[in-house]
Amino acid sequence: MQTVRVRITAEELEAKRIADVLERAFEDDGNPVTIYEASPDGKIWAAEILLFEMEPEEAAETVRDRVGSDAFAAPIEAEILPDINWVEKSLEGLKPVSAGRFFVHGSHDRDKVPGGGIGLEIEAALAFGTGHHGTTAGCLEEIDRLFSMREYYRVLDLGTGTGVLGIAIARMNRQHVLATDIDPVATETAAKNARLNGVAPLISTFTANGMEDRRFGEFGPFDLIVANILARPLMKMAKSIAARMTPTATLVLSGLRIEDGPRILFAYGCQGFHLARRQEKEGWLTLTLVRGRKHA
Repeated sequence: MQTVRVRITAEELEAKRIADVLERAFEDDGNPVTIYEASPDGKIWAAEILLFEMEPEEAAETVRDRVGSDAFAAPIEAEILPDINWVEKSLEGLKPVSAGRFFVHGSHDRDKVPGGGIGLEIEAALAFGTGHHGTTAGCLEEIDRLFSMREYYRVLDLGTGTGVLGIAIARMNRQHVLATDIDPVATETAAKNARLNGVAPLISTFTANGMEDRRFGEFGPFDLIVANILARPLMKMAKSIAARMTPTATLVLSGLRIEDGPRILFAYGCQGFHLARRQEKEGWLTLTLVRGRKHA
């Protein structure tokens, strides 16, 4: 699959603003966006996004169309990257992440899992969720908290990505987890990582767009759903998610910016959920909602 890197350079504040615009403009597509210093003196920064199966000119034009005047006069460059797993490459230098009792690591850090910790070995792939992002770490911490208080018996990891959240639940609870995603690469990756972590018998995966697929009915109704996606699809699916849950269910939502909180709470409040806990981490928001009771 041909990968094109589109880079926009500007002074620090402007580059960071452009990176935020890129994330919003491509949030439904899930294209990775990065921001970093591009000059030795730290004055010039670069906002980059990866686009797939395009030629450089097409990719640059796509970015211009999506970003529009928000990029102003900042120069845009596009180039084809070598055929390398760039997610894997970018993870090579990342340190393990601790989130609650969970310790997310690569194969080279297996011996670093602390005593009493729950190791989650996640292989790099073209799927989201390594524990290094604030949304994933926030969900892991909330999973640790929830399962320390009670048990859940029918669990869905919606938008599973690498499968890290579903695997964490299976490792902690030893209960069956359904892990689904709109992207077949993600569900394949989740299944591989489940085998790697010794919980393959506890994880079922399938690819589905939204919650209308009849197969959800075979596993639900769910007393816990963890959905680390994005605000827009979460709002669209509020009614269908609620329809697949028990009358006293718990719902953990992330992939949210701080400003998304009020509209998410309104959308799910209309479905009978109310806020039990909110957590902010690195500018991202994780919400725990409950229905039919006061506490998660």
